Amino acid sequence: MRESQYGMPPRQIPPHPAILEDHLAAQHAEIQRFLLDNQRFSATHVALKEELEVTQFDLHRTDQYARALYDETGMQIRELHEKSAKMEMDLQAVEVMRVELMRVRADIKGLNGEKQALTTEIQGMTQDLTRMNEDLQKTPAIKAEIENLRQELQRSRAAIENEKKGYAANYEHGQLMQKNFLSMSRELEKLRAEMANAEKKARAAAAAAAANQAAAGYGTNYANPETSGYAGNYYPAAYGMNPVNPVHSANGLPQAGAGAEGYSQYGPGPTAWGAYNMPQAQGHR
Repeated sequence: MRESQYGMPPRQIPPHPAILEDHLAAQHAEIQRFLLDNQRFSATHVALKEELEVTQFDLHRTDQYARALYDETGMQIRELHEKSAKMEMDLQAVEVMRVELMRVRADIKGLNGEKQALTTEIQGMTQDLTRMNEDLQKTPAIKAEIENLRQELQRSRAAIENEKKGYAANYEHGQLMQKNFLSMSRELEKLRAEMANAEKKARAAAAAAAANQAAAGYGTNYANPETSGYAGNYYPAAYGMNPVNPVHSANGLPQAGAGAEGYSQYGPGPTAWGAYNMPQAQGHR
């Protein structure tokens, strides 16, 4: 307690003798183990030294073999280098040959295209030649057909000329008949006008006579209708009823002076003159 107060370490208690003996026995066993290890290491060292000598001998022999192999490999490498240079030169020559081969192939391809074009052209020319030969074989038949057509054309021209002549004659005849028909139509119109004037005068005279007769017999006959002036028909039959035959002008329309139904009041019209209309139509054909 005091020693710790003055800064001194505490006094240790001496170990027991049994502990010391155990400790010495352990150290002795460890020393024996170290000796065994030393012997083993010495044997190992000797073995390793022998192996090292063997290895050095092997290394020396391997070095000699490597040197010989290096020399041989160098020679082989030089030979390979020479072969490589030679092959490179050959490859350059092959490249030139390859370019030349490509050019030749392109030329061959172009020539093949030209060959196909020429073959197609030859086939077309062959077909044209075949058609021309067939046409040449058909030439006699074509000439005969042309001759027939020429003869037919001549006959057609002759027929057309005859038709033209007949048409001119018919046209002149139609013109003449049309002039005659027009003159007769004008005469007929004059006759109709004269007949209309005569009818008006007859009606006026009949009306005056009827009026005078009625005035004279009005007183005596007033109670007798049978004797009366109004019982009879003082107009002629032609003036009291419409005729049956229609009168038409040259263009197909009713003439002036016709009745409400398109019929003449003066008997049969000029129906016989209708025959003059046919040549006129033929003249304008």
